[in-house]
Amino acid sequence: MSRPGNTTRITDSSTENDTPSASQQGAGVTEVRSAHGQPRPSGLETARMPSAAERTRTLVQSTCSATLLIPGACAPAPDRLPADPLSPEARTVGGDGEILLLYPADSPAVRAATHAQDDELPAELELTDVAPVAVPHRIRARARVRGWLTSQPGLAEPGQMMLRLEVGDLYVDDLWGSGPVDTEAFAGARPDPLRRHEAELLQHLAAAHGDRMLALASLLGRDRARTDPPVRRVVPLALDSFGLRVRCRAAGGGVFDARFDFPEPVREVTRLRRAMQALFDAAEEASGQDPAGRRNREARDG
Repeated sequence: MSRPGNTTRITDSSTENDTPSASQQGAGVTEVRSAHGQPRPSGLETARMPSAAERTRTLVQSTCSATLLIPGACAPAPDRLPADPLSPEARTVGGDGEILLLYPADSPAVRAATHAQDDELPAELELTDVAPVAVPHRIRARARVRGWLTSQPGLAEPGQMMLRLEVGDLYVDDLWGSGPVDTEAFAGARPDPLRRHEAELLQHLAAAHGDRMLALASLLGRDRARTDPPVRRVVPLALDSFGLRVRCRAAGGGVFDARFDFPEPVREVTRLRRAMQALFDAAEEASGQDPAGRRNREARDG
């Protein structure tokens, strides 16, 4: 168990002289950038984090955008406009790790799967996750699921059809890194329990608690104030059951990420308030404030 505010700093390699000091809380690391511009961590072997399978499962079962690619299915007739992307109306993961996709019964995806009948119809599901708050490099993750598509009559309401994507291989490229995902691990993984609430919570933190977010910079280590430009803005970027990730902008224009562990994994949203309060209290203590006194004043003022 780590204490509140245990911090991993993920620096922006495009910023000069941004190497964290040894006295910082947590493990300071450097990074490179991913293909779509995200700060990419390295050296996080000891960080508490969701596994690649859990992160991919969370993406599949979240509200991020998804498009199904089927060879030839989107090719328009010469006298027609290009077809709409094959985005499912809903999606979930079945008991064997297959992905179930809901489409209108007359969609190109359903027609392609129905016409294939017993033949294997190769398909690829592409997922793109965008941060729900305004930050530089808003794309937080991309995932690719390749497999074989079949129709599943009788599982959807009239006018709709459920399609089954049997998973062949998976690949994820996100805030933690990139690489293939084991299909069996994906089938057995659980999505993050906070996924349904993450966007709303991050937007609330950014809109209503900007001062407390900025106070988190005090947890980055005392030596930072002597060696680096001061942090001018801290924006919540990602939230999972293990902690909070923020994107910091320094006075000199440099951008870097920091990760704050919760004292213990948060498995339900009702316990998140306590975890966030412990994190904010740790930040106030690190900056010389009295969190107990502040709470007493807030209670007295109503």
